[in-house]
Order: sequence, then C-alpha cells, then structure tokens
Amino acid sequence: MNQKNTNIVWEKALITRQDREKQNGHKSFVLWFTGLSGSGKSTLAHAVEKNLYERGCRTFVLDGDNVRHGLSSNLDFSEEDRKENIRRIGEAAKLMTEAGIIALTAFISPYRADREMVRNLFPHGEFIEVYCNASLEICESRDVKGLYRKARAGEIKNYTGIDSPYEAPIVPELEIQTGSLSIGEAVDVLLDYLIAREII
Repeated sequence: MNQKNTNIVWEKALITRQDREKQNGHKSFVLWFTGLSGSGKSTLAHAVEKNLYERGCRTFVLDGDNVRHGLSSNLDFSEEDRKENIRRIGEAAKLMTEAGIIALTAFISPYRADREMVRNLFPHGEFIEVYCNASLEICESRDVKGLYRKARAGEIKNYTGIDSPYEAPIVPELEIQTGSLSIGEAVDVLLDYLIAREII
C-alpha cells in the first residue's frame, strides 16, 4: 500500500524489541493460523496461547470476529475489504512483535497473495504460517452459527468455500490435520515444532 502522508517520520523507541524480548525471556514472532471457517483456527490459537501463557510467555490472540468488531468494523467481505482486513491485522501483529509479544492470529485469510504480503512485513523466520487443514464437509458439520447453511441457501454472499475461493498454503511452516486430530494433539504438534526450532 502506498503511503498517503509523506510528512511523517518513524519515531525510534528508547526501549528496543531486543530489550523487551530479554525481559520476557523469549523471542517474539507471529503464528498465523489460516483455514476454512470451522477448521479450528480460533480454538487452536486460544489453546496454544493458554499453553504458552502457562509457560510464562507474553501472548495475544487476534481473532477474526473480534477484530471485525473494532479495528475492521468498517469493512465488509468483498475481496478488496478482505485484503485490507488482512493488511491491518498484519500491521497490528507486527507492532505486537515489536513489543516483544507472541502474536497469534486466527483468520481465514483466503488469498495466498494477502498472506504473502503479511509474511513480507517480518524478518525471515518470524512469520509462522499454520495451515489448519480440515475438509469442507467437516467444517460444515461444525457450523454452529449456521453460516454455511445460509451461504448454500444464497442468504450470505462471498462465503469462503462456497461461492468464494480458499487458496490453501502451498508450503506453510506447519500443516495440522485439524479435521482428524484432537485439540490436545494439535497443540502438541505445534508446540513440538516451536521447541524443535528453539523458538520457545
């Protein structure tokens, strides 16, 4: 996105990200959960956050519905507004990592180009794309809000997986079979990955 205001300068902080990470006792990074509605993104993100919190980590979950209540309340679900929503989330997650926080984001984020745009905001290795892989059939069976049913009935337009595409990651850092694993098993897969990479 082009910067509209050219009369601004980035203000350098007296306390650096490295200072914050040292105080926290861990690195900061973003876990970007992506997948269809009902694939378990939010459930997994919150479960992972709870585990990290119990380990003494500074964390925060940016969740799709919650963000659309405030930061993105003026956006709809058109392709253009979805792109802007993901851009805003990416920038918010970047600020959180600068504050030394582990940011966990749970958004469908259906387009590869948008996820790549966010990835490019971060130094190599600090953006961890987690693909929550569950079939459309399983996601529909978990549809407690009835959104898939409404989309199939034509009551909701541009619904991902029905009349709007989902572009699955080609080479995510981690793919978790959320359609078959229990939440505990899925959490273990992700934590094992973070430990193996010596991130936590």
